[in-house]
Order: sequence, then C-alpha cells, then structure tokens
Amino acid sequence: MAHIIVVGNEKGGSGKSTTCMHVATALARMGHRVGALDLDLRQKTFGRYVENRRAWMAKSGVKLPSPDYRDLPEADPATLAPGENPFDQRLTAAVANMDPVKDFIVIDCPGSHTRLSQVAHSLADTLVTPMNDSFVDFDLLARIDAETGKVKGPSIYAEMVWGARQLRAQAGLRPIDWIVLRNRLGAQQMHNKKKVGAALEDLSRRIGFRVAPGFSERVIFRELFPRGLTLLDLKDTGVDQLNLSNIAARQELRDLMAALRLPNVTVQF
Repeated sequence: MAHIIVVGNEKGGSGKSTTCMHVATALARMGHRVGALDLDLRQKTFGRYVENRRAWMAKSGVKLPSPDYRDLPEADPATLAPGENPFDQRLTAAVANMDPVKDFIVIDCPGSHTRLSQVAHSLADTLVTPMNDSFVDFDLLARIDAETGKVKGPSIYAEMVWGARQLRAQAGLRPIDWIVLRNRLGAQQMHNKKKVGAALEDLSRRIGFRVAPGFSERVIFRELFPRGLTLLDLKDTGVDQLNLSNIAARQELRDLMAALRLPNVTVQF
C-alpha cells in the first residue's frame, strides 16, 4: 500500500504547495513512485506547479524525475450509494487507482475547511502542516491568552485532526504522524521566534505533533514556480554554481525530508 502524505492547513499562504512539490519531487528523485493529488479544486496551485514542470520539460527537452499528478475523477451519480457524498467517491477512487502502483501519494489540501480536506486528513499516514512562524498563524493550532501567551486550548483545525485520528483508530489503521513545519523563518525577530517556538513545543506535547523546521523566506521559491522547478532541479537547468542562499535552501529541504521519517526513505541529495 502507498504511504499517504497529506499537506494541510486551513490558512492560505503558508507554503503548502511549495512543500508538496518539493517533497514529491525529492521522493521521485530518490527512485520512489510518487502520485500527486490537489484537492483545492478552485486554485489547484500544486496541480499548476506540476503542469508548469511538464511544459518546461517539453520545451527544454530535459527529462526530470516528477510525481504522477492526476485530477480527481468525476463521480458517476448512478454509482453513488444512498446518502454518499460525491466528493468522498472522487477522492476514494483517485487514491484506490494510485495505491497499488505508488510508493507514496502526496495530497495538497485547500486553505479552508472542505469535505475533501476532512476526508484526506483521515487518510493520512503522515500529516504535514506548514505554518508561517508567527502568532497570527499559530491561531490555526490553538487559542492563545493575549496577556500571558499561554495556550488556552486547541483550535477547530486541531480538533479536526483529533477526529481524523479517532476515525483511523476505529478502523484499525496506523496512527497519523503529525508534523508542524515552521515556514518562513526570518533571520530577524529572534524574540518573537523564541516565543513561537516555546508555544509550539508546549502545544506539541498537549495535542501530539512533532515540530520541524521548514523553508525560510527566499526569492528562489517564487522564481521556480513558473517553470515548475524545485531546488533539486537547478543543476539540470544549466546552473553549475549555486549561490549561498540556494545551498542553504537545499539543506533546509534535506533537513525536512529527514524530519518526515518516511518509511524506506534514505535522504540522498
């Protein structure tokens, strides 16, 4: 069975699609068979990222290891059971088609609460939640006391993850390994960074996730998207000498892949 990696966060702009593309491409480069799904049916940023990659390869003639991206199949109303949600059928069918022939399936969720996102979380073997490193985005995970900075309780999103964990336990499936990525870490604002880090560590013990460093804020990520490229593709595009920022970004990706602790994955790049 394929190992399902779900990248979810109910706030936009946290780097979900960038994370999806880099994780999926890194796995493909390491020789794994990788499927990819985008559940944001309106924006499809992850899907467009892969489409940009296909277009760049067709134009340049350079073949790059890539995930196998597929759109969700349409639901046949005639096959729906009484009361069955068509979105459930579409996602279930997409995963069932990939499951026998893929090692990993990477699923990008929309930046809002949807039925597809809810079901995807219950399918996750590994759940990755990127968040911008600030208390504005910390609200995604928990409610904070404004005076003391202490955690008052989990957020609606954290409660949804808890519900997904309960569903998996009832079905006899392995527990979700939940990782929160601290994305867009800046070089400055050390005091705020320490406060966010301390609050995350406190909350991680209370609701059960691991904290991992994500990607810093870098111009390179905005430049890669239109061509569908990732940090690991730069040398294939004719860039022989990487600058210090690019080298640091590759190390961040290496650290991220190691932190995910995926089965049968040895980080080799």
